[in-house]
Amino acid sequence: MAKGDDVAGMEIDQNSSALDQISNPKFSINGASLSFLLQLLKSAQMQHGLRFGDYARYRRYCTARLRRLYKSLKFTHGRGKYTKRAISSSTVTEVRFLHLVLYAAERAWSHAMEKKTLPDGPNARQRIYLIGRLRKAVKWATQFQELCAIKGDSRTSLEAEAYASYMKGSLLFEQDEHWDIALKCFKSARAVYEELGKYGDLENQVLCRERVEELEPSIRYCLHKVGESNIKTSELVQIGEMEGPALDLFKAKLEAVMAEARSQQAASLTEFHWLGHRFPVSNAKIRVAILKAQELEKDTNGPGADSVPAEKKLAIFDKIFAAYSEARSCIRNDLANTGNSESIKDDLSGLDKAIGAVLGERTIERNQLLVQIAKNKLSKVRDDKNEKVTKPEELVRLYDLLLQNATDLSDLVSSGRDRKPEEVALSEECELKSLVFRAERCFYLAKSYSLAGKRVEAYVLFCRARSLADDALKKLQSSANADQVAIKELKMLYNDCRSNICIEHATGVMEEEKAPENLSEKVSSISLTGNYKKLEKLLMENLENYESAVGDPTTKSTPYISVFPPAFQAVLRNPVIMDLAYNSIDFPLLENRMKKDKKSLLSRFWG
Repeated sequence: MAKGDDVAGMEIDQNSSALDQISNPKFSINGASLSFLLQLLKSAQMQHGLRFGDYARYRRYCTARLRRLYKSLKFTHGRGKYTKRAISSSTVTEVRFLHLVLYAAERAWSHAMEKKTLPDGPNARQRIYLIGRLRKAVKWATQFQELCAIKGDSRTSLEAEAYASYMKGSLLFEQDEHWDIALKCFKSARAVYEELGKYGDLENQVLCRERVEELEPSIRYCLHKVGESNIKTSELVQIGEMEGPALDLFKAKLEAVMAEARSQQAASLTEFHWLGHRFPVSNAKIRVAILKAQELEKDTNGPGADSVPAEKKLAIFDKIFAAYSEARSCIRNDLANTGNSESIKDDLSGLDKAIGAVLGERTIERNQLLVQIAKNKLSKVRDDKNEKVTKPEELVRLYDLLLQNATDLSDLVSSGRDRKPEEVALSEECELKSLVFRAERCFYLAKSYSLAGKRVEAYVLFCRARSLADDALKKLQSSANADQVAIKELKMLYNDCRSNICIEHATGVMEEEKAPENLSEKVSSISLTGNYKKLEKLLMENLENYESAVGDPTTKSTPYISVFPPAFQAVLRNPVIMDLAYNSIDFPLLENRMKKDKKSLLSRFWG
């Protein structure tokens, strides 16, 4: 009897738990157990703008998504007058109500980040609005966390907690206050994503690992502000080179820190040294711009420059050009506002010339890097069919730019009256570089003619390139500070010219010997109807069978659709009738029916 009571009690407990599950269902954020919050957000962000840092586009997507959710759930806020409808745990009857709160938080956050990533940065009014939108994002994220704790499954609840912690940390990070609380929020989010990265499929583990890496710089910066870490400025710069939406706030904060550090160091920069000249720098903006460019130059010419990828170097060169251009703009503004003081004008003009010369040298370095990239692509065997092919004409164009850059730099250095030995040496170096560039340009121009089948032109250009390379090699070896790398490259160019001369000569002789034979073959293959395949292979003659007439799309084959031009066909003509009776017919006179001209009185006398 007791055993029967126990069984009945167990059945009642099971029924009550089942009723609880029915009355209070647990939702996963995307309606399926394999789709999680981080995957949903990452997919939406990458597909709608954040792949390229376009927060305005992502905000428009969130607004449109919220509008569709409100309409589909019939949860609108009145037709005429706005009536607020709060979302509570009793309201959430399906997972789309959780989406409402989530996308509201994402919309507020993306609006704040849109203001944060403005080109000139947010002003005071925009910053107040930015912080207000972040507060709104924190409010929606906190509500999302509370609803998921009640209505979501265990994993969704945990991810919502990490999401809310990240939003709180971002708000405190932007406000520059309560760094210890911000550090706690970021650490809490990192701990959750580290645990979630141990479970689930491979895609989920990768996303959680990426999220942890994105949170790490913010945590290190908070530790630095709290005073628990002695992180250096150079390490902060290396951290700022990472990518990800979660790092945009950190990058903006890092840029402000670096600008403050440069303004402090600018006080010690009183002179700009260039080729034995010393130019005073009095404007603080010019100092900061020069310091920024000099810091960036360490990444391209420093000891670790060889390990920097080429694409990253190109981006660094763009920043260097922007910094020096900003400095020159400030110098010219000072020149325009300077009075009649000749000494100040001379100093500013000399500083402008020096920065222009440095900018010219960096332009030559950047174009040489582009030449190196193009050479690697030219010599590399293509594995991917969609990969762009580098042609010799592109290298010819790059060497044209280098020749122009070297000429401009030489003219700029030679423009002064009292030239120092350093300026003369730089001018001679530019002339030597121009000779090397001419040899390289002539070599690749010969390559382009060779690929076009013009053997005579290619042969002459290879001979000219060998002569220019020989002259440049002699001048370079006779110089005091000879560049061994440049000498080695010139020797390789000289040997390549010799080998290509022999190849072009031999190929030209062979083609000349085979020319009569090829001509006879071509003449014998001439046909008035065209050299087509069999008639059954033409598409218009074989429409009942499914067979491609275009051929392989990867090869340049002639499509066999129909015979063109079409062959002549006999057509019927109208009979030609000879009208022999026309000349024998007497036609009646029609003069009596013609109108007669009425003459006036005067015309009768002078008719």
